[in-house]
Amino acid sequence: MSGSSSGSSTSSSPQKRVYLDFNATTPLAPEVIQAVEQSMHEAWGNPSSDHEEGARARAVINQARDDVARMIGAMPQDVLFMSGGTEANNVVLHCAVTHFRKWCLSQDSPIYHHLRPHIITTKVEHDAVKLPLTHRYAIEADVTYLGVENLPEAVLESIRPSTCLITVMLANNETGIMFSVAHIGRLLAEVNKKRENEGLFKVLLHTDAAQAIGKVPVDVTDLNIDYLTIVGHKYYGPRIGALYIRGLGHKTPVYPLFYGGGQERGYRPGTENTPMIAGLGRASLLVHNNVQDYYTSMKKTRNYMERQLKKVFGNQVKINCVDPCIPMDPEACSVPPRGPKQQHFIFPRLPNTSSVSFYYRQVSGPEILRHCRLVQASCGAACHAHTENQSK
Repeated sequence: MSGSSSGSSTSSSPQKRVYLDFNATTPLAPEVIQAVEQSMHEAWGNPSSDHEEGARARAVINQARDDVARMIGAMPQDVLFMSGGTEANNVVLHCAVTHFRKWCLSQDSPIYHHLRPHIITTKVEHDAVKLPLTHRYAIEADVTYLGVENLPEAVLESIRPSTCLITVMLANNETGIMFSVAHIGRLLAEVNKKRENEGLFKVLLHTDAAQAIGKVPVDVTDLNIDYLTIVGHKYYGPRIGALYIRGLGHKTPVYPLFYGGGQERGYRPGTENTPMIAGLGRASLLVHNNVQDYYTSMKKTRNYMERQLKKVFGNQVKINCVDPCIPMDPEACSVPPRGPKQQHFIFPRLPNTSSVSFYYRQVSGPEILRHCRLVQASCGAACHAHTENQSK
């Protein structure tokens, strides 16, 4: 659960709601609403048009691209706007598999021509990664699903000559655990040097950063990744996303998932949604300017809530993902993993997220929440709320 309290009122009397589901979605920041509305009034032209109205819309999109890039320490030309995280993740899988196939066919030796691509991922990825691998790529690719206990080493041990992609989320939406993607990136860079000398395919690295952005600093150079997924509505922006691609088109491959007009340099066709892009840019600017303050405030609120839960429920409640980290200083579990100087934390946590277990055998999580009428929280991912799938 993640979030804060918010005022609300009913027809009878005002009540205070406690919203603890910010990992599912966030409300729009007032500055974001203003940017969206301003774009709808002033930048309504088609960005592909050559006249003044089109130029005004293009300027808004270019500014938003600059702001998104600045937030993650990237170059603006390496950012493509997407409909959301699901599309971005699917594009990454498509790019890696397509590029691997083209590479295989370009090799002189026929042993490569029918080589199946191999992808490494974890068992806790979002469905936008897991389900394409399960359905679309089940027949045409080999997939290794890893646990999260020993990730950097396990990833390296799983690499094969046919490995084309490693995809590991930066932070888990249900537990708040942050994974050592920067460590994987550094180790993979050394592996790829050896593979280049051996004439093997360069393994690409992707991270879905949907849950981390806006809560901890995220820098693509520190992470040493090829692809990074961005989702606006996780950090007070609109329901739109973006995809970072390192050295787009020349260092890292990109292939359109579908075809149409020449928007986004032909890599993501379709007339741009200027108001939503403007909102994403403004939300990204807010994160760039304030992420350290956000981090401190979220961590303080989360720690207070966890102390109160332990005070009220005692041994009947367990704060998950804390004890295995640093027993003498559980709050240090919120230290975000950083790049070359990253220290090794077993289970660092997002500052806004608590995974809590109650030891009541006869009562389930949904039943507990049904009795907490003013508390809005989740027992798992929001995308599973109306299915029988349970968190694992």
